[in-house]
Amino acid sequence: MSARGEVGKMHKATAGYDRPAGDPHASRSTVMAPHGMVATSQPLATEVGLHVLRSGGNAVDAAVAANAVLGVVEPHNCGIGGDLFAIVWRAQSKRLHGLNASGRSPGNLMLEEFRRRGLSAIPGSGPLSWSAPGCVDGWEQLVRRFGTRSLGELLEPAIDYAQRGFPVSEIISAQWVGAEDALRKRSGSAKIYLRDGRAPRPGEVFRNPALARTYRVLAKEGADGFYRGSVARRLVAYSRSVGGFFSLADLSEHRCEWVEPVSTTYRGREIWEIPPNCQGIAVLQMLRILEGFDLATLGHNTAPYLHLLIEAKKIVFEDRARYYADPAFARIPIAELLSDERAKAHRALINPDRAMRLPIKGHAPTAIQDETVYLCAVDRWRNAVSLIQSNYGGFGSFEVPPELGFCIQNRGCSFSLNPQHANVFAPRKRPFHTIIPGFVTERGKPLLAFGVMGGDMQPQGHVQVLCSLLDFEMTVQQAGDAARFRHDGSSDPRGQVGRGTGMVLLESRIPRSVRAGLRGLGHKIGYSPGAFGGYQAILIDPATSMLHGGTDPRKDGCAAGY
Repeated sequence: MSARGEVGKMHKATAGYDRPAGDPHASRSTVMAPHGMVATSQPLATEVGLHVLRSGGNAVDAAVAANAVLGVVEPHNCGIGGDLFAIVWRAQSKRLHGLNASGRSPGNLMLEEFRRRGLSAIPGSGPLSWSAPGCVDGWEQLVRRFGTRSLGELLEPAIDYAQRGFPVSEIISAQWVGAEDALRKRSGSAKIYLRDGRAPRPGEVFRNPALARTYRVLAKEGADGFYRGSVARRLVAYSRSVGGFFSLADLSEHRCEWVEPVSTTYRGREIWEIPPNCQGIAVLQMLRILEGFDLATLGHNTAPYLHLLIEAKKIVFEDRARYYADPAFARIPIAELLSDERAKAHRALINPDRAMRLPIKGHAPTAIQDETVYLCAVDRWRNAVSLIQSNYGGFGSFEVPPELGFCIQNRGCSFSLNPQHANVFAPRKRPFHTIIPGFVTERGKPLLAFGVMGGDMQPQGHVQVLCSLLDFEMTVQQAGDAARFRHDGSSDPRGQVGRGTGMVLLESRIPRSVRAGLRGLGHKIGYSPGAFGGYQAILIDPATSMLHGGTDPRKDGCAAGY
């Protein structure tokens, strides 16, 4: 991803991106700017972040302000009832910092309670799926350590949109409409998110004055208002009213954690992820396997190329299912998982002529649809932020305290109920997390802040984007536009396991000849109109220091700079 790779190899990149005329995911131009840039999944959030940069704020200020707006305009995917992870490049110190702002399970909820209720898995909705929301503490920690503006100032645009309203964008509206039936089943959800019993259609104005009031509390009192003040008291009262297990201690004792990002090298660049309890190291494990293959000679999105990526994913997700959990409760051998020896052994398992059967039998699929937002920002000083934030399922648990105006996440349903599993439920434990911000450096300098939303799709999406950029020298926009696969059916950290070859879902732009080739290798091929994630990225051109932004046509968002 040098300047030559980003601009000078345009013809090679275009050839690698098979895009028929009139394609609905047709590539837009890469956004380029000299000073600052923001990329989010909704234009109003991007504009707010860019305004912060223009007015003298830094990348952290812009990211927090944009995230707050996303909690208003994209409420099914994110909000202050959810969790957050971030990677921050600090230009002054020339180093990366990781933030794990995920919450823990209720202290008064025991594993035996699920057994008493005869449950084999934690429900995907309702109060049993709750863990303490980490987002607000994450915002405050980011602003306190690296920001230049107060949290109150950064929340002002989001408060205005929540109070005065905003026009709902198209893809967000479609996802909102898809949740109508579930929202109607709970009075709090229906009161906040439906009008006359239905979700807003594209262009209709939506207001959330209850969320505006909650944001005003945070603007005045900071995280204390959420975890120890009036918001905490209302959350606990609501929990009691619906049979939940939240206590004031669960909120007041919540703490984020600053962590060291973990990395591996791929094609001469350093790829960075957040360590568990999230799944970021799955990206690094897959890249360790793939670096032993000359992918560029196979051609982009050919059957032999996709076969290697799919097989690497299958292998690594078995490690993900076995090891990834809260490191405060389980030993996670990160150095071993990323070792040369393990990568070599895993590489040897791949047969280029045949899809492997997954090593564990008894697959029980989950119905959770992962909903997330990813955003990134780079400022004039070249501080950079890669941030991801989520409710987990669309509208989280579907539990909404109506006087507060936001849904509570259902991240707790990611726990296993198997007592022998590393990710087994326990009080005050962080569940396995799917959300992962990504970052790339080159020779110790910041190169790319990027992410791909979408639950189990996220590691697969990270790898596909990085291979498009580093193996096929696509532009930062083309890498997001390129057609994707998603493999389902591997073991997962809830203790459910895969059987057979699983299912390979392919976007429609992947040619029939490639589908036939994958079937010939033994893959079971399917089609899905969605479930391929959403991508944002900002690249810092190492030759010119100019900013190149890419955004996913599968979302409503945009990248913008000045």
